[in-house]
Amino acid sequence: MTVRLLKHRRSGPAPAGFDRRLIAPMVLGSVLNPINSSMIAVALVPIGTAFGAPPALTAWLVSALYLATAVGQPVVGRLVDMFGPRLLYLAGTALVGIAGLLGALAPSLGALIAARVLLGFGTSAAYPAAMRLTRSEAERTGQDSPAGVLTALSVANQTVAAIGPALGGFLIGVGGWRAIFTVNVPLSAACLVLGALRLPRTPRSGRAHARGLDLPGMALFAVMLVSLMLFLTGIGLWWLPVLSAAAATGFAVRELRVPEPFVDLRVLGGNLPLIATYVRQLLGYTTSYAFLYGFTQWLEEGRGLHASTAGLVLLPLSAAALTVSVLTGRREAVRSKLLVGALVQVIGCAALLLVGSGTALWALLAVGAVLGVPQGLIGLANQNALYRQAPPERIASAAGLLRTFTYLGALGSSAATAAFFAHRADTPGLHQLALFMLAGSVLLLATVPADRSLRVLAPTGKA
Repeated sequence: MTVRLLKHRRSGPAPAGFDRRLIAPMVLGSVLNPINSSMIAVALVPIGTAFGAPPALTAWLVSALYLATAVGQPVVGRLVDMFGPRLLYLAGTALVGIAGLLGALAPSLGALIAARVLLGFGTSAAYPAAMRLTRSEAERTGQDSPAGVLTALSVANQTVAAIGPALGGFLIGVGGWRAIFTVNVPLSAACLVLGALRLPRTPRSGRAHARGLDLPGMALFAVMLVSLMLFLTGIGLWWLPVLSAAAATGFAVRELRVPEPFVDLRVLGGNLPLIATYVRQLLGYTTSYAFLYGFTQWLEEGRGLHASTAGLVLLPLSAAALTVSVLTGRREAVRSKLLVGALVQVIGCAALLLVGSGTALWALLAVGAVLGVPQGLIGLANQNALYRQAPPERIASAAGLLRTFTYLGALGSSAATAAFFAHRADTPGLHQLALFMLAGSVLLLATVPADRSLRVLAPTGKA
């Protein structure tokens, strides 16, 4: 899809540089996912009380969103590549409003989980659309300088994820737990208005024909991923990995045979730098989520802190991540960011091995601050790397697949946390989790100097 297919219908001339009117809908739409991922953390207990459900069941409110988003991001991303960002952005953000309303009125936990699934699919459109818009604007202007725009997306997502629990707590205090679903209605309306007014239209002549959709490939991908992720969540059904492997085989056979595959495995298989970026995303976020989930549980059970105090201990983590993203975001410097981020992550994981129930509070704050640095570097570096490595005509689906590897890391870390904290989050379990995180971080660090493509990864100039 060329830039000619994504020209704006403006009343005046197009701006010479990046159209900054696009930034507001891009950023607002992309934060719908992290805000719904983070607010639910403080709502699980009141929701369980309301429906008389144990934690094992309310946990599906978290898993349902991850499952839907992990499948939805690359699928919707492919649709964005085929039909343009505007249509999918508007449809996705409208679905967010509908899901929010259904969640606010849900009569049962099952209905609430269904609403979270819809939220997952609805929030899957904005980020791939934003990456597609960034690419098309670079092609339109010939000015290949997306670092500031990509940084804005990353910082906005990190900020919202950090303040999400506090916002959720405020909304629950004002209107009960249903308010964290209701808030999606005005957010959806704002996205729809901004999207309708500012996003470019794709002429009918530039839209792919519906018969070009690889629906069997998408279905096999969904079965492969959902069965794998369900197994990682701790559902002990032996046939889930078997089903995932069978679906993966069928998916590979299908994608290598059709002329317009959902995921072009021939191109992807020949793009080793992009595959390496996906692997680094998986490794980086497995460690990041393992610390977020595992360390928080240990603070409450192993260190004996109150839940509110444990939340405050994590503030340096968010502050460090945001500060590093803002300070380094204007320069891509992908290889340097990955090297520094991975090295600091190794140091932070090693420091966890020295933590115990008697560790001073200032030391716990320092560990969080240290592990916030790689959070601010690795995700941003991978996002910039993907922008350079992915085929321009498939940038949205490639970006969606990057998010899928993020959520695979989240579920993998959740499985590791459950294994090491089998009975309670004690200090020996934390040290075992730290060794798991350290191994992944060392592997991540080793991949960076081994990837020679990172040495020449740079802006490409004219499109």
